[in-house]
Amino acid sequence: MATDLSPGSNLESALETKRKLLEDFLDRHLPPEDREPRTLHQAMRYSVLSGGKRIRPLLTLLVAEAVGGKVEESLPVAAAFECIHAYSLIHDDLPCMDDDDLRRGRATNHKVYGEAMAVLAGDALLTFAFELVAEGVADPRKASAVLLDMAHFAGASGMVGGQAIDIESDGAEPDPKQLEKIHRLKTQALITASARAGVLVVGSDDETLRCVTSYGEKVGLAFQIMDDLLDEEGTTDQLGKTAGKDRTQKKLTFPRVHGRAESRARAGTLAREAKEALHPLGTSARLLLSLADYVVERKR
Repeated sequence: MATDLSPGSNLESALETKRKLLEDFLDRHLPPEDREPRTLHQAMRYSVLSGGKRIRPLLTLLVAEAVGGKVEESLPVAAAFECIHAYSLIHDDLPCMDDDDLRRGRATNHKVYGEAMAVLAGDALLTFAFELVAEGVADPRKASAVLLDMAHFAGASGMVGGQAIDIESDGAEPDPKQLEKIHRLKTQALITASARAGVLVVGSDDETLRCVTSYGEKVGLAFQIMDDLLDEEGTTDQLGKTAGKDRTQKKLTFPRVHGRAESRARAGTLAREAKEALHPLGTSARLLLSLADYVVERKR
């Protein structure tokens, strides 16, 4: 059954409300463009405030609400995950990585501010993310739990490690095990961490954390499979990439390894399993259930 994302639908209304809260929070807390060093701060804001699906911070906010928390207490954590994601995209687009000219229909950060400033903007956003949590989460035990989780899933054991393996796999023969490993580290890890953070910042019980972790893992992998499919079909908001096109075509993707039909079926299975994982949360997980459907039904 298709998820209703028409204007005014429950899920769409909730997502738009939370995106607005998130973007207002980021706009207020990111260094202003006229503060020195101005170019660095402009580069940071350029990438963070450029739009996007905001799936990671939205997960944090939705999970926090589902387990009895308030949006206000989880906003700093959600914003931190968006800053980490933005930093990863800035670095991913660099000539030494995917060498892309466009991101979300705009020139990539290094095309506007130069490679050196783009590297520094990414570095600054990563460290700013930890600052947001350390300053924004009042309970030191909760802040510590979120920071430790964030560091683990964003670093060599997660997203950065996945990027390293992805680079080393360029041009490799299709390998299902290697593909799964790349996606689990590079994309699934940070999405899982975003979901877990919604529990950690509220301080819920271990069983709830296990349920949400399973949900995040399955949604995270489904999200990347759909990105692979949409990239191949030419319908994502990544369209317009030029310099990195040939290299992207050599990357390990689910359609390349498993074919489109099997990839789409796997994403659907993961979405169903994600929803099953949240069964113990009952009706409070309603929006998270709808989000799992949205991830595999989206067109871009």
